[in-house]
Amino acid sequence: MTEPLLLSVQEAHRQLGLGRSKLYEFITAGDIETVKVGRRTLVPMESLQAFVEKLRHRPAVGAAPE
Repeated sequence: MTEPLLLSVQEAHRQLGLGRSKLYEFITAGDIETVKVGRRTLVPMESLQAFVEKLRHRPAVGAAPE
């Protein structure tokens, strides 16, 4: 079965393992892209993957600079 291209906010927060409000914080900050289809706010799967990649490559909070 193929992955959907767009996820509801409910599906997206479950995929990330984050709370819904935390996901909305990232959306509001512009860290996660959304698209509107009618009245629905949907999150492209590609946007979630890009967000996770950014998180993986940023320095850890509180880490000593190299």
